[in-house]
Amino acid sequence: MLALARWLMQKTPYAIGVAALATLVPWLFWLGAAIAALVTLRRGFAPALPVILAAALPAGFWWMQGDVIPLASVLLVTLMAVVLRERMRWSEALIIGTLACAFMVQLGVFSPPGGSELMLEQLRQSSAEVDGMLDEFARQGYDTQALAAMVVGGVTGLIVLLAAIACLALGRSWQAGLYNPGGFREEFHALRLSPKELALLMILSVAGVLLGGEALLVVGWVPLLIAGIALVHGFIGLKGMNGLWLAVFYVLLITTLPTILIVLLLGLIDTFANVRARLARSN
Repeated sequence: MLALARWLMQKTPYAIGVAALATLVPWLFWLGAAIAALVTLRRGFAPALPVILAAALPAGFWWMQGDVIPLASVLLVTLMAVVLRERMRWSEALIIGTLACAFMVQLGVFSPPGGSELMLEQLRQSSAEVDGMLDEFARQGYDTQALAAMVVGGVTGLIVLLAAIACLALGRSWQAGLYNPGGFREEFHALRLSPKELALLMILSVAGVLLGGEALLVVGWVPLLIAGIALVHGFIGLKGMNGLWLAVFYVLLITTLPTILIVLLLGLIDTFANVRARLARSN
């Protein structure tokens, strides 16, 4: 795909056309978002604005059809690309993107378009256990409709945030491949949250819960997860291990919850211990 990126960067109309076409085609929105990220990272927000709008307008059409994921992904990717270009820190870009995604979840952007009543009724009919659990929540004073909307919105927002981060990584890898070979690998392997950044995320998450905004608690752990993934990449790179290990790692990450918890723990440890620096010194 690097050849496609090289061709797109030759002239802005090329990037505009492909970004618009990709976002218009169902399930190809990620390509339009990655193109918007590439142009933003390379040229800045103002020069990239025509490409961003070209990706956003078809995504807006899908929003009108009830699919919010394409447009939300394009907006999050663009925001994180601007931060990454200006600050040159993945951790800050991830935190800003997470805060923006949590804000959208809290606003109900990702809630079911027809409301949660129909969804709750379907859940009750699908399982007697779910029906009993919802009745128990209602007896305890919880608003089951609001709870269901938050769960669905939170899961959708989580998917959008992860997709946006993947698109940003793809755009950054294209940029590095065209203008700084090997730069993305070095940059991603060094990604870690600082203690101050982790403390900020924790404080905002707790404050959100106390103030009735639970959305950040749903997605606020994503930067730590990405930092843990970067640590695994860095460890495999430092040890010169076969790329098959990465494939096994991602299969486990996608399919098993314990792997996710372990990666979060690794990211937390790395925040305070800077594992890669210790490994580099020992090597």
